[in-house]
Amino acid sequence: MAREPGESPLEWALAQVGDRWSLLVVHALLGGPRRFGELSEAVPGIAPNILSRRLKQLERTGIVVSEAYSSRPPRSAYGLTAAGRELAGVVHMLAQWGSSGGGEGEGVDHVACGTAMETRWWCPTCERTVEEHEDEELRFL
Repeated sequence: MAREPGESPLEWALAQVGDRWSLLVVHALLGGPRRFGELSEAVPGIAPNILSRRLKQLERTGIVVSEAYSSRPPRSAYGLTAAGRELAGVVHMLAQWGSSGGGEGEGVDHVACGTAMETRWWCPTCERTVEEHEDEELRFL
């Protein structure tokens, strides 16, 4: 789904996945495809009608794909498309921010060594980290 002329990249992204349930569904699918009942269990508190609507919306926007595994009754398994898998970093960063209490708590540790994880913008061409104070060097197309 293409961005409308004059629509900011953030506005477009929020229109695709800007509600709580959609991001939780994407998070639940990061581990691989799931059936409706499995998704319902993986996203506590979501009503079946809301889950069904979110899955349909995420399919329309190209983030989720369904694959039928039964025709009678009709049943599907849901998985992320390549575009959906690209959201993994965003979902993990939001989870990191949430686990730190918005900067007040512990954050996320690397299990192998116990070090607190950090998120950084990396330019592969310049082979360097772009720091926060350099945000004028970022351009969202």
